[in-house]
Amino acid sequence: MGMSDLLYGVYERRLSKMLDPERLPHHVGAIVDGNRRWARGAGAGVDFGYQAGAEKITEFLGWCDDLGVQIVTLWVLSTDNLRRPPDELAALLSVIEQMVESLAALERWRLQLIGNLDMLPPESAARLKRAAARTEHASGLNVNICVGYGGRQELTDAMRSLLLDQAAKGRSLEEVAHTLDVDDIAEHLYTKGQPDPDLVIRTSGEQRLSGFLLWQSVHSEFYFSDALWPAFRKVDFLRAMRSYASRERRFGA
Repeated sequence: MGMSDLLYGVYERRLSKMLDPERLPHHVGAIVDGNRRWARGAGAGVDFGYQAGAEKITEFLGWCDDLGVQIVTLWVLSTDNLRRPPDELAALLSVIEQMVESLAALERWRLQLIGNLDMLPPESAARLKRAAARTEHASGLNVNICVGYGGRQELTDAMRSLLLDQAAKGRSLEEVAHTLDVDDIAEHLYTKGQPDPDLVIRTSGEQRLSGFLLWQSVHSEFYFSDALWPAFRKVDFLRAMRSYASRERRFGA
């Protein structure tokens, strides 16, 4: 262990002691960005970056669990990502499938898939569903894994689901329009029944949501880190927690 590792260890412990458990987020969302750029910087192929990013997710979940976070929502594959070259997409899906299976094998956390899985290759969707199903009765941290996810796609799917549900009840479009409220839409989101994220973290220096949890993040706090996702350290995570704990949330008031 080098001197820098020792210093970071001291800094981590100092940051941890500074955190007030009563002021930490219950639900954390993460846009895990920068895997390909990290791989290029390391002189490696994108597959290496994807694998390093997957390994970081397991670390990140452990950090969240240790601080008492109850829900983590991770965006690992967007609807835009589905337009990547076939070979690259296949490699990314393979890493995601292996990651979900590895997390399920830990029997530590309950996994839920978030997104339109019909947009994935059928064999990938089936493999992911099988892995997540094995965690149905796991206790502890709830982990939402966003695969084939896009904010606009989620809202489109929510409205389609709502209209089909209302039509099945014999209601006309005019009747639905006159009675529609925000709670009706929320009941058809991918995250229905879950509290909205308190904190959303994005890595890689990008300061935008790119469609992540558009509806749910209306009152969320945001933290943008310059670190590329595979290089995101516990120190960076604790800084995000410290930043959140120092804020006075107003919820639009």
